[in-house]
Amino acid sequence: MDPVIARIRYELENQADPEIQKTSKRFFKEEIRCYGMKTATVIALAKKFWKEIQGRPKPEIFTLCEELYQSGYMEESFIVSEWAHALSGRYEREDLAVFRRWIDTYITNWASCDGFCNHTMGDFIEQYPEYIDELKHWALSENRWMRRAAAVSLIIPAKHGEFPVEAMEIADLLLTDPDDMVQKGYGWLLKEVSRKHTNEVFSYVMKNKQVMPRTALRYAIELMPKELKADAMRKDW
Repeated sequence: MDPVIARIRYELENQADPEIQKTSKRFFKEEIRCYGMKTATVIALAKKFWKEIQGRPKPEIFTLCEELYQSGYMEESFIVSEWAHALSGRYEREDLAVFRRWIDTYITNWASCDGFCNHTMGDFIEQYPEYIDELKHWALSENRWMRRAAAVSLIIPAKHGEFPVEAMEIADLLLTDPDDMVQKGYGWLLKEVSRKHTNEVFSYVMKNKQVMPRTALRYAIELMPKELKADAMRKDW
């Protein structure tokens, strides 16, 4: 074990709070492993140790990230998300294979998925938009977290008004997905797209509302004016 990892785990164990651990588990349907810490505390820890490792070669940092992921602890996955995002100025095309493997292998809950994909994958796609079709392949995965990742990787670009067409193409692939975590993921993406492209998302929802799960629909229309929400929620008999 790298000494940095040992020191991180020492601090995580010493700052763990059984009450926070108990409370945290209520937010997840699946079993999670967590120390029991506030997210802000974990982020501060990640930034503290980042100052020590940021000068290392990127492959070494990736190895440290993998070591953290292998523990299965949610807080350690949050540290990976922070470090991977901090590397954004050093991304290369071949990093996509690493990121894909991490999501498929190590991510087992929505918090770890969103923490990694919103920022690291969002930054990667903004830097290398030619790889956006990769997300469409993820939307067809048997792994529910890969399918959610297909949507939530575009959350930040969507806030910037980017990739509205591609976002709706991904929504098409996930449209009738039976998994509520996937429904919430692509509904959230449509909501963010609607910030800059309200009419396009409204048209999309109206076209698909007969088959779109209500969970996804409610997320998608959350930011829309009341009259549009009412139209979208109205049942057509």
